[in-house]
Amino acid sequence: MRFILLLALIMASLGHSFAQPVKTAGTHFDILIRNGLIYDGSGQPPQPGDVGIRGDRVVAVGKLTNATATTIIDAKGKAVAPGFINVLSHTGLELLRDGHSMSDIKQGVTTEVFGEISWGPVNTDAMRQQVNLSLKPYNMTCNWTTLADFMVKLQQKGITPNIASYLGAGQVRESLLGEANVKPTPAQLNQMRAIVRKAMQEGALGITTALIYPPNTFADTDELIALCKEAGRYGGRYIAHIRSEGDRLEEGVKELLKIGREAGVPVELYHFKASGQRNWPRMESTITLINNARKQGQNVTADMYTYTAGATGLTSCLPPYLFNGGFMAGWKRLQDPATRQKLAAEVRQSGKDWENMFQLAGSTDNILLTAFEADSLKKYNGKTLGQIAAIWHKDPIETVMDLIVADKSRVETTYFLMSEENVKKGISQPWVSFGSDAPSIPVDLKDVGVVHPRTFGNFARLLGKYVRDEHVMSLEEAIRRLTSLPATNHKLPNRGLLRAGYFADVVIFDPAIIADKATFADPFQYAVGVQHVLVNGKLVLKDGEHTNVFPGRAIWGPGRKSRTL
Repeated sequence: MRFILLLALIMASLGHSFAQPVKTAGTHFDILIRNGLIYDGSGQPPQPGDVGIRGDRVVAVGKLTNATATTIIDAKGKAVAPGFINVLSHTGLELLRDGHSMSDIKQGVTTEVFGEISWGPVNTDAMRQQVNLSLKPYNMTCNWTTLADFMVKLQQKGITPNIASYLGAGQVRESLLGEANVKPTPAQLNQMRAIVRKAMQEGALGITTALIYPPNTFADTDELIALCKEAGRYGGRYIAHIRSEGDRLEEGVKELLKIGREAGVPVELYHFKASGQRNWPRMESTITLINNARKQGQNVTADMYTYTAGATGLTSCLPPYLFNGGFMAGWKRLQDPATRQKLAAEVRQSGKDWENMFQLAGSTDNILLTAFEADSLKKYNGKTLGQIAAIWHKDPIETVMDLIVADKSRVETTYFLMSEENVKKGISQPWVSFGSDAPSIPVDLKDVGVVHPRTFGNFARLLGKYVRDEHVMSLEEAIRRLTSLPATNHKLPNRGLLRAGYFADVVIFDPAIIADKATFADPFQYAVGVQHVLVNGKLVLKDGEHTNVFPGRAIWGPGRKSRTL
């Protein structure tokens, strides 16, 4: 009897059985998706059926016989799935310029989650100047103070995708301590905790950080635990680019796990990888470390992108202490001959006390320069560090320093660091979801340099290359990892499943042709295979073309009393 009751509860939780017609005689929907193969996001095998949508919600899923609709979409031969969730998006400022979100919406992404940094708080003159520098190419200025202000600004402007955001521990630190390598006093730490409480009450999902970048790297474990405890009071999560993805990978993961245990919060590891050929064997041991923590009951997950190269600044070839006090402080130090000599010696060493991207790349041919600020340097977009050093007849490390000084920026750079075997190992883990670690931009936006192809292809590459072509996992499992898994992890209510009562974020795509087209040599190419996309019940992509409808909403964290604007 107990088994029968349990089975009944399970069946009830799954909603309507696809095998049975849903009684819809006389029922009228705003949108009716007919004849699709429905992948509901749960990881269960697909079933043929229909999806009825009214307003911003899914109303019915199954064989909707005799139903009518204002708009009928024929999905015959196509997969119908919940909209995909990008769990590491850097498209916040891009959405201010262009709300279409084309590179992601063309892949079926309907929700963008901002992390590593946050666009609030912005409560000092120095922070405002930094944001204004980022906005300068857009002819905009920063007119918000809190993270919630920024989210509201985006929604009111009009955007295609839904948005959610974590609170940057680095921004919390910077708001009180600036960019210096200092430890907060007890009073300052209490002020930092108060900033976290306020942000959580206003709708942040939790705490995020990127621990290889100043000033984030200056935070010790105890500081992060203190901030995460405050986030935990409101149901928040801690999600981080850990302190090392290379020589100290296991150490970085152990710190993540410690923070989660002592703060009492779930944790997630950003862009899971083992950087540098000498560290490729660490991928397996790290998977074991995470699996053991999960077996012991700790809530730990990870996300990743689907490429063997990462992207960050050329500044990551140099020790973080150089930028104690901010980028400009480091820029000035780079013009001192004695400092340069000391730095060059440290970069050449195989020491493991910082994430030395120059060493981890293994070769200057694996360091691709992709975006310069100075017009005089833009001719080097798409060239390797080795090529530029040869042109300049200079030592590669001297070239690194000269480029940063000449461009007066961190210089956007792609580093080839990972193995294809490890990418597949990461993708295979059932607790891994996916993030682009990139903005979402239009294909004709060439003023940003040579972007990483993950900008245009991360999600389509998963479904095409790794699912259809290489059979790393089933399509239904891949869709679960793009939808219900991240929706559950990040507490995005009523998203991630095709179920009655859930928001109507829907992607309709052709599994036989979905694929990434972007390459490192020619990244500005949209993915193919996604036919239609709906966000909150509105058709935003029709036959592959944007409809100029902008229904995206801010999704607030569990600490906000009202989770709608």
